[in-house]
Amino acid sequence: MMKKYLLVTKPGIIFGNMVSVIGGFLLAAQGNVDAFLMFATVVGVSLVVASGCVFNNYIDRDIDCLMERTKNRVLVQGLISPKITLIYATALGALGFALLYVFTNPQAVGFALLGFVVYVGVYSLYMKRKSVYGTLVGSLSGAAPPVIGYCAVSGQFDTGAMLLLVIFSLWQMPHSYAIAIFRYKDYLAANIPVLPVKRGISVTKNHITLYIVGFIAATLMLAISGYAGYGYLAVAATVGLCWLVMALTGYKTTDNRVWAKKVFIFSIVTITALSVMMSVDYTQTAAPETLLALVWP
Repeated sequence: MMKKYLLVTKPGIIFGNMVSVIGGFLLAAQGNVDAFLMFATVVGVSLVVASGCVFNNYIDRDIDCLMERTKNRVLVQGLISPKITLIYATALGALGFALLYVFTNPQAVGFALLGFVVYVGVYSLYMKRKSVYGTLVGSLSGAAPPVIGYCAVSGQFDTGAMLLLVIFSLWQMPHSYAIAIFRYKDYLAANIPVLPVKRGISVTKNHITLYIVGFIAATLMLAISGYAGYGYLAVAATVGLCWLVMALTGYKTTDNRVWAKKVFIFSIVTITALSVMMSVDYTQTAAPETLLALVWP
């Protein structure tokens, strides 16, 4: 019984977002860590993400049955009723937002709400099924967790928060496009208009390369702007260039599926390494008023 309710929340996605939340939180904390605030933020975000994933499972149950990767999901198998699923998703979201509202600040809650609405309301309900730009829109929700962690500490949307939003949004694109290539048959069977299906794999490879180049530039800016140190800079440059080289080998590959899976796996290595390094190699020289600093609200 418990396993079914756990699986419908997509634990792998929750764990990945926990890592990025902690990365953003510790980057902003700069060594002055409020353990209780971090715990409340991580749990709150995890519950909101879990809620979004359950809603996504509910919305996608008609197309999940058409794809090999998702045909055994809990709702497709009828192991949880749609009505109970909606109640469960609502309860998770309500608890998550309540925790963030009580223990963090309006900026953190605002980005949690933005990510949730984009993922459930814009991406899952419409863009995923109707537009080739669904991946681009969905990337905003995937980039919200580290920004939430950062804002929970800083209380404002400054240059550091903006860079995190850009970094994680850019990362989402090649990561998602790689999935779409090695799961090409699934997306085709479900008639989901991802870029490889609508415009071809060759075009998608170009997009992957360009987004990785943009991602590398954005990751380096976090150090150049004074938010992270030389250790972070070295790791960011190394993993970014390795990811780029791996992407470029796609132009010569004879097996797009195997290549795309490698790009996907290394994308996880890349973002995990960056999250860890920004957690431990922050600097205390960056002022939130510098560069493109914005205060929200």
